[in-house]
Amino acid sequence: MSTTATGAPAAAEQDWAPDGTLLRMREVDMHFGNGVHAVDAVDLAVRRGEFVSLVGPSGCGKSTLLRIAAGLESRTGGSMHVSTDAIGYVFQDPTLLPWRTVLANVELCTQLQHVGKAERRRKALDAIDMVGLRGFEENYPSQLSGGMKMRASLARALTLDPELFLFDEPFGAIDEITRERLNGELLRIFRAQRFAGVFVTHSIAEAVFLSTRVVVMSARPGRVVGSFDVPFDGHREPALRADAAFARLTGEIGECLRDAA
Repeated sequence: MSTTATGAPAAAEQDWAPDGTLLRMREVDMHFGNGVHAVDAVDLAVRRGEFVSLVGPSGCGKSTLLRIAAGLESRTGGSMHVSTDAIGYVFQDPTLLPWRTVLANVELCTQLQHVGKAERRRKALDAIDMVGLRGFEENYPSQLSGGMKMRASLARALTLDPELFLFDEPFGAIDEITRERLNGELLRIFRAQRFAGVFVTHSIAEAVFLSTRVVVMSARPGRVVGSFDVPFDGHREPALRADAAFARLTGEIGECLRDAA
């Protein structure tokens, strides 16, 4: 059900979720108790099959919007509708439990949802295969590289079969080569699963490579100041980053971002 920030019923369902829209925010505000105005009147809609990246200056409220979408923060103004309970969230840090193996970590979300042992094992192994970690099921987090830890975190979220997938700058602390490889893996998973994705990043090139649309936010309080459709087809290779059209689009987004800052 759609609600306003005060809990009152919002607009009719067909107005809120047309054409497979899984997330819609209208005039969303966020004021924290310490007086920080983080987000101001943000409108954002994401449909199934869209991968939308948020870029903007540090502290502009990108991660705050993600937490609001996931229900981890309560907005202080505006309205929001999420038309699915199947939400996956990947944090900046892999947040793996050090005493659990890769397999046990990947099983954790479905275990907390009381999914039967056989079914959660199947889901975990399928997700481990999907992210390329087969053979590392019995390893512990301390035995994994940074990129492998993020793969395990991604696999754990995949076991929830998310329709709405939220990514809070998951590859920011990883070296550039591993990051590009993980971009390709995530794009492959997106093509296979066709969820609605929202991805927070500081890298314009990463945003363009992954996305169907890039949304630019201003300095705090964060407002949407630009939206750029990405024209490249879904089968993107690393060489795309050297393409002239790719460079033009990243340049346009960069200019918008500089103006916004």
